[in-house]
Amino acid sequence: MALPGSLRRQPANRGLVSHCTHHHIVVFLLTFFSYSLLHASRKTFSNVKVSISSQWTPSCLNSTALELRPYELWNSSHLFPNAEEATLFLGTLDTIFLFSYAVGLFVSGIVGDRLNLRWVLSFGMCSSALVVFFFGTLTEWLHFYNKWFYCCLWIVNGLLQSTGWPCVVAVMGNWFGKAGRGFVFGLWSACASVGNILGAFLASCVLKYGYEYAFLVTASVQFAGGVIVFFGLLTSPKEVGLPELGADEEGSVEEDANRPLMGDDDADDDDRNYSIQAADTDNQPKAIGFFQACCLPGVVLYSLAYACLKLVNYSFFFWLPFYLSNNFGWKEAEADQLSIWYDVGGIIGGTIQGLISDVLQKRAPVLAISLLFAVGSLFGYSRSPNSKPINAVIMAITGFFIGGPSNMISSAISADLGRQDLVRGSSEALATVTGIVDGTGSIGAAVGQYLVSLIQENLGWMWVFYFFILMTSSTILFISPLIVREIRLLLHERRLRMLAE
Repeated sequence: MALPGSLRRQPANRGLVSHCTHHHIVVFLLTFFSYSLLHASRKTFSNVKVSISSQWTPSCLNSTALELRPYELWNSSHLFPNAEEATLFLGTLDTIFLFSYAVGLFVSGIVGDRLNLRWVLSFGMCSSALVVFFFGTLTEWLHFYNKWFYCCLWIVNGLLQSTGWPCVVAVMGNWFGKAGRGFVFGLWSACASVGNILGAFLASCVLKYGYEYAFLVTASVQFAGGVIVFFGLLTSPKEVGLPELGADEEGSVEEDANRPLMGDDDADDDDRNYSIQAADTDNQPKAIGFFQACCLPGVVLYSLAYACLKLVNYSFFFWLPFYLSNNFGWKEAEADQLSIWYDVGGIIGGTIQGLISDVLQKRAPVLAISLLFAVGSLFGYSRSPNSKPINAVIMAITGFFIGGPSNMISSAISADLGRQDLVRGSSEALATVTGIVDGTGSIGAAVGQYLVSLIQENLGWMWVFYFFILMTSSTILFISPLIVREIRLLLHERRLRMLAE
């Protein structure tokens, strides 16, 4: 008995290695480290919040103040009368950054599909590095402290940093087909976590000299990375004479590898080429419209789900070092280093869960199981004792079940959504779809950062974790239609295999 096409996909995974060249490796590394550097500069801000709060408040009213400056200087340059107001303003800066970042993602995705991805990415990296230098280093060297100036700089930084993710996902989507996409993108999406680790490491190394040097180091490295990207990144295989994805009509493995998971598996019996590039398309296909991208199947549901999940993930990103210092009384440098374990868990989780989704050829059920475990891990971490080893273990487990699904939605699933059969003839859709998913997620994260600071101030950290559990459960709720659909398809495929035997 002939098997449907949905049951004849396993050989496609073997095409991953056979179609990999040294250009693929270079693209993987350049996009990986370019976004890592963007995240490193963001992580610097979260890692030095205690030092910034101390600098902005009088030391006589701030028990956490570090004696890094003369007493007169501490009291002549403070912005806030106490640490509580400084903490609230830091949360406001996080919210401002994420809102501008979210707006920028919607725009950057559209721009990335219409301009050279390499130009957009390198411009965003270099200009963002300059803004970070002005924000954290130059203002401190000049002893210039102004709330409105900080807000304006962080708005600009959010807009500039938004050029990163849509561009790097689009470049990766141009080079890597569906064969092993969950594993490749799961491994590659660790770039954000690696950037967090790099930012925490750089900040902890130079923090003893002053928080301004943490901003200086990360901004310098990011600017250098932008220059390397401008001269070294290849945005698509056609730049070096290689066939684009789906262009090889005779390669059935590559043809099947480019068939997206988001297509209709029930209508799979014919062996049509589901690549976004058909044989009769123009050499310069037009980019898909914004509202057309929103109407693609799964885009809205995954965008709403990612809004809830990114809220939780970015709350750990922005507030974890501060929480460890504030709740357990650990030194800021020690809290920075310990927070790395959350990102380690996210790296492992994204890779393993992506690999499992490749084997199943379904993403939503893998996400659902991981998020159910995430609820339990959040409850457990909220009751972690004052022990660094125990805290690190539970933190890594939490990162595994939260960071893993977050990485999968923002990378592999965004690539699946942007390469559906409904966008055949328009290869310029991936950056737009990625911008919509990540932009909606950033709106949720922006709202969340301000809520975290309010909940913590009025109710305490335990209620913050209850809020995280609620948002994680909402993520499952939003993708529940997709979960039901894909589980039904898995059961249907299993019945067909049993009949074929």
